[in-house]
Amino acid sequence: MTAHRKDEHVRLARAQYSPEGRAAPPGVPQSASRFDEVNFVHHALVGTDREKVSLDTRFAGLHWPAPLYINAMTGGSTKTGEINRDLAIAARETGLPIATGSMSPYLKDPTTAPTFTPVRREHPDGFVLANLNATATPEQARRAVGLLRADALQIHLNTVQETVMPEGDRSFGHWAHGIERIVTAVEVPVIVKEVGFGLSGRTVRELASLGVRIADVAGSGGTDFARIENSRRRHPDYAYLEGWGLSTPAALLDARDCGLPLLASGGIRHPLDVARALALGARAVGASGPFLTTLLDGGVEALVQHITTWLDQLTALMTLLGAHSPAALAECDVLLSGSLREFCLDRDLTTAAAKGVTS
Repeated sequence: MTAHRKDEHVRLARAQYSPEGRAAPPGVPQSASRFDEVNFVHHALVGTDREKVSLDTRFAGLHWPAPLYINAMTGGSTKTGEINRDLAIAARETGLPIATGSMSPYLKDPTTAPTFTPVRREHPDGFVLANLNATATPEQARRAVGLLRADALQIHLNTVQETVMPEGDRSFGHWAHGIERIVTAVEVPVIVKEVGFGLSGRTVRELASLGVRIADVAGSGGTDFARIENSRRRHPDYAYLEGWGLSTPAALLDARDCGLPLLASGGIRHPLDVARALALGARAVGASGPFLTTLLDGGVEALVQHITTWLDQLTALMTLLGAHSPAALAECDVLLSGSLREFCLDRDLTTAAAKGVTS
């Protein structure tokens, strides 16, 4: 049953990235990417020399070769195990960190371990993140980290997905305590992420108080798990929750200066979105849907080329903007418009929390 559900998730996620899948269902407004409401102020003399630009990224005691990572996707079935293997090969060839999908299937059925272990086997010297939900016990967290010799543990928060999922969890009140127990039980950094509905500043402050090291705001705009789970229901009556949550730019602005280094994922379409997220305070940026689609359509070689192009173009954008490091992008002037600017006004976010923002 779990393997079937994981295969369904891949099929439905891929469908969202087709031209037909990007159309909103009847009665649901079509939303543009909020990243298009973030624009750099062009200063014609700030450009630097490309050889002075480095993608080297350091935060929270971690060192990554670039501010880009392959974010959590899948695992738990034969097909998804093959996807994890190919993603890991691409990560190895490009030097990117990689996260597995939720390892809950492994905790329920150890025979599914081979659908996750290729991530470490194919990327033996790379940065690997194990992934669990907030209901995992400390012992289960240690097992997941141990299976992959993981360098960090992602804990995903997905109350909206669970609510719409026919067989989903309905008890969320113990999640904060569970996260705190896991943090004290594992020896690797704990990163808490959403699954596409965004982390608010209030949530990030609470995570900091629980001992979490890093937060991935993982906002809306990419794969919509409310839409996926609604499609799996016998009566798809949760269409009104599609598009729920904070967009990734909004979450970054809301959670900036809330006590934790931030990662950004959700709705990342191209290198300009990566640069925009870094300018809004992210320390690194994760992508899932675009990489999965490229892999399924063109194979590993196509994905390696896709990622290589992104890294090359991100370097070009940093050269244009005069940013010698990913962190320096946060010093660039940006303009916010539309609903994102309204969000900042409604949330009383000051220009100190959103440097250089004007209408």
